[in-house]
Amino acid sequence: MKSETDDLSDVIKLISDIKHKTLLSSHDIALSTEKLLVNLISHGNWSSALDLMELIRRRIKCLSQSLPMEATATNIMRHILKVIREEFEVASKKKGEAHSLHHIVTGALSNILDYSESLTSLKAALLDHLSEYKTELETSAENIAAQASEHIHSNETILTFGSSRTVKMFLKSASKKRTFNVIVVEAAPLYLGHSLAVSLAKSNIQTTVIADSAVFAMMSRVNKVIIGTHTVLANGGLRAISGTHTVGLAAKHYSVPVMVLSHMYKFTPIYLGSNDHDTLNILANPATVIPYSSGAVLNKADIATPMFDYVPPELVTLFITHQGGNSPSYVYRLLSEVYHPDDYEI
Repeated sequence: MKSETDDLSDVIKLISDIKHKTLLSSHDIALSTEKLLVNLISHGNWSSALDLMELIRRRIKCLSQSLPMEATATNIMRHILKVIREEFEVASKKKGEAHSLHHIVTGALSNILDYSESLTSLKAALLDHLSEYKTELETSAENIAAQASEHIHSNETILTFGSSRTVKMFLKSASKKRTFNVIVVEAAPLYLGHSLAVSLAKSNIQTTVIADSAVFAMMSRVNKVIIGTHTVLANGGLRAISGTHTVGLAAKHYSVPVMVLSHMYKFTPIYLGSNDHDTLNILANPATVIPYSSGAVLNKADIATPMFDYVPPELVTLFITHQGGNSPSYVYRLLSEVYHPDDYEI
């Protein structure tokens, strides 16, 4: 059975779990996607690297059409496409195929590899790589948090926005060696900052909660802004929780550095066009702003509750991943290390 008759029930199940909030965080989505790929490689109907890559591309297309805002799963699949190419190249060399130094240097190697060839060692190599990759996914947040004391110093005031699991771990890690203050912007209307503030306070971190409208007034007292993000776009910009753009603008006005903590699976080769800001957004339930008990008022008012902001790269100072810190201008290089250029658009 070839890929044309491929059963997409696995990716449909993943889409359903994301839509119905069974998988809430990007971390959970990443681990579920890795598990899906393990099952696909182990039990999928493929006999060559070409077949397998086509199976994965079909799943990327299905995900992109159903969940255009969800980049984590498609990013991981794009990364595995690059891994397949690399492992196929290694397996081909072990089989005795010789490639000239000229082809390797000029990058022409991928053009002369026959991905339709069946290599028995490819499956085992891919499963070994995915096992290592799973460990990387599971330890990524800890590796980011381990860098906290390099970026947060004693008696500083840190401002953060909303609630991010990675930011929470980062701040708690820094508190083991440093004494500092944290200002948490509550991020209305969902007030995600409240739970973060409670968690930080329980760890004996001096915490202050402020309303979104107080960001500009408080920014002059801040030494650093540390935030998470939903997606890092190809130009170094962010698709982040609504309200982040305001924080970035206030920080730029006061020359406060903005540090973004992000896992590599949030880096996407997708560019956000000037006309895509609204079409690639999600409007939340208006009841979070005005309750349904308002009755007839809702029939005469448009209540917009966008979930995301686009934050341009010039408002970001530094990205911190498990590999270390990089400026927004270096994102293009990070993308080339994680994805193959042929897989940027699928």
